[in-house]
Amino acid sequence: MTVPSRLPAALLYELEQELDEDEKESISYLCRDVALNLPTRDVRSILDTLNEKGLLCPHGLAELLYRVKRFDLLKRFLKTTKPAVEAHLAKKSIVSEYRVLMLNIGDEIDKKEVDSLLFLLRDYVGHGRLAKIKTFLAVAIELEKVNILAPNKMDVLEKCLQNIHRVDLTKKIQKYKEAVTGSTKSPQRVYVNALKAFPNLTLGDPIHSFEIRSSEMPRRANGSISIQAAENIHVSVQESGASVYQGLNECYSMQSRPLGICLIIDCIGNDAEVLTQTFTALRFEVQFYLYVTLADLIRTVQDMAATPKHKDYDCFVCVIISRGSTQEVFGIDNNRHGFMLDNIRSMFTGALCPGLLGKPKLFFIQNYLAVGGPEYSDSLLEVDGNEHGFLANHGRSQDSGIPNEADIFWSHCKVDLSVLEKSHSAPSFYLRCLSQLLQDHRARRLHLLDIHTELNRRVYERNTNSDPREHYSLLLQHTLRKKLFLTSS
Repeated sequence: MTVPSRLPAALLYELEQELDEDEKESISYLCRDVALNLPTRDVRSILDTLNEKGLLCPHGLAELLYRVKRFDLLKRFLKTTKPAVEAHLAKKSIVSEYRVLMLNIGDEIDKKEVDSLLFLLRDYVGHGRLAKIKTFLAVAIELEKVNILAPNKMDVLEKCLQNIHRVDLTKKIQKYKEAVTGSTKSPQRVYVNALKAFPNLTLGDPIHSFEIRSSEMPRRANGSISIQAAENIHVSVQESGASVYQGLNECYSMQSRPLGICLIIDCIGNDAEVLTQTFTALRFEVQFYLYVTLADLIRTVQDMAATPKHKDYDCFVCVIISRGSTQEVFGIDNNRHGFMLDNIRSMFTGALCPGLLGKPKLFFIQNYLAVGGPEYSDSLLEVDGNEHGFLANHGRSQDSGIPNEADIFWSHCKVDLSVLEKSHSAPSFYLRCLSQLLQDHRARRLHLLDIHTELNRRVYERNTNSDPREHYSLLLQHTLRKKLFLTSS
């Protein structure tokens, strides 16, 4: 028997009419990170969007009704039972354990206790943000927005629940923490705060560039190496054949523990787990953010550039996966605004991020090109501080003798959005190969430029055997001054 992938619109309409406002709020909250670009409030629109994505049938809708304890609707509309749904949930769930926990806490807390929490949270959030909030789930959403509450950040909520003498609820949180700590499941989502951008700054120093397109094949002598034979071969990433290593006998120091921070921002949701495993194995402190809005993305990068922790580390890695144009990223927003990639790169130059001065800064960008999508708009950008002050340091960093734009490695992969639409859960071929190479013990003996050359080769080989509309285009730009090995030196 063929199982349908979509539910009838009439069924969703009738079911939505059966739900009260509290149940609608609960379903809306549970679905906040189930899929990209979901409406935030209207349950009918949420269900319709999930239905179009094939996430409601055969088990998704049953899970949502189970979570809000509408077992009568399970039987009447879906012809299933509570035990049957529980048996399925033991194997697979579309809702995160974190959101289920927050829903359960909300079910067990009364209006008076919510008011007490709101009063206590003034010390962390401020009265203005909480003034109109009436329910616990609304409290949770507000705390997520300001990065006080997240799947891996519950200390403030736990403390407030202790203060109102709900020890039973703090035990639920503690039990959840213990389960997550010992779990091997996918990394939990992290919710971050928002908004302020930087001006459009661009790299001014010369860069080495190389781009693989579907119609180009790099010369084998310059563009293709094998892992087995490359240990003592220095291969240029430039078509000219002039070695970028001539006269460079030094290597970047990679002695700190951790080596540095690896920031992963995944607005698509298919690559965060393997990337986290890869850079954790390379001894980086991984910080990952899933399904962020453009404003959240901007603020996250801004906060990362400003952290003082960089001064104690030897390297920095940033991975961004998002829809975008050739020059911008969009986050998960459906609007007309994008953020220029040059702005992101410029935030980590010597003038704006002195903690990384003289240290390698690695960027790996996977952009799914949205043809006819949002266009870049200056109206979104706000200067945080004195714009002329930022530009005044362009050139060489004060007193260091190191060029402001030095030590940057920029790997930017572009592919048409249709690749993602064809298979919503498929990982990026570019990022999958990158992870494989970085985890290969033989590849770890190579410096990063040689690893990227092998990555170029694999991307090209894939392009020669795929539909031209699904070709990956890979651009490398760098201002590295030394050889870089992602191992101890």
